[in-house]
Amino acid sequence: MPETSHQPLHGVLLLAHGGPDSLDDVEPFLRNIRGGRGFSPKLLDEITDRYRQIGGRSPLLEISRLQALALERELNGGTSRFRVYLGMRNWRPFIRQAMKEIQRDGVSQLLAVCLAPQNSRMSVGLYFERVQEDAKELGLAIPVSFVESYHNEPLLIEAFAEKLRDALASFSRENDEAVSVLFTAHSLPEKVLTNGDPYDGEVRETAAAVAFGYGLVNWRFAYQSQGMTTEPWMGPTVESVIEELSRDGCRKMVLAPIGFVADHIEILWDIDIHFRRYAAERGIELRRTQSLNDDPGLIRALAAVVKRNFAKVEG
Repeated sequence: MPETSHQPLHGVLLLAHGGPDSLDDVEPFLRNIRGGRGFSPKLLDEITDRYRQIGGRSPLLEISRLQALALERELNGGTSRFRVYLGMRNWRPFIRQAMKEIQRDGVSQLLAVCLAPQNSRMSVGLYFERVQEDAKELGLAIPVSFVESYHNEPLLIEAFAEKLRDALASFSRENDEAVSVLFTAHSLPEKVLTNGDPYDGEVRETAAAVAFGYGLVNWRFAYQSQGMTTEPWMGPTVESVIEELSRDGCRKMVLAPIGFVADHIEILWDIDIHFRRYAAERGIELRRTQSLNDDPGLIRALAAVVKRNFAKVEG
């Protein structure tokens, strides 16, 4: 619906990492992630093989589009006040493309939301910088605001807790053997900790809130998907925790990746293939919570965050 004086069009820009649409896209995708810097043939072969093992492509774009459509429906509730856009940082559709659509549609004000609940200047902050740069270069003269974090949004915690409940129930239906729970989030270089970055505190707060929401007392936390670089990355690693649990006699565990809201390579390969195999080799059966994807619980959480932030902007 075109903008009118009675009903200004509110834009919501969902931001995601992006992922290759085919094995041929893996190399340019990696170049985007690395800012054009080169990489070894070995690294390319390793990443390409991982995508081959999960079907030859990333499902992230399809899932993110479903999330955007569902959020727009939830926000509007029969009206046309909100329009939701999708922009990827490292692959198509790029953020600039989304910003051009926003400019074309005559959006009156824009709220950018990264599809990563916890904030870090090294991750979420870079998405917002890109939005600001593209807005400036396109001459987009509208108010632009940002949701820096929604790591403790009650509806998000509830959605994660429900998935944890389902995963634990799948074990309890089989026997009464104790099940260990491990929460995870994507690792970042350790250097972020020296600059007062909120990320480490926020991912641990999310994990604690989900555990509390389920009534869980004993649980662990680890960082996954450390980068293939020589610099130190945040830990403990999932592998090290699996080793400890194995020594302690653990035979069943649920891994809950509360740093992610959709299936992508870090879920489908890192957890479903690598960690599951690593655990099995140490006598542990590993299962994970299902990703939120376009689950109504996540959509309600995002809608609550969006409405609350627009209410702040509008005073």
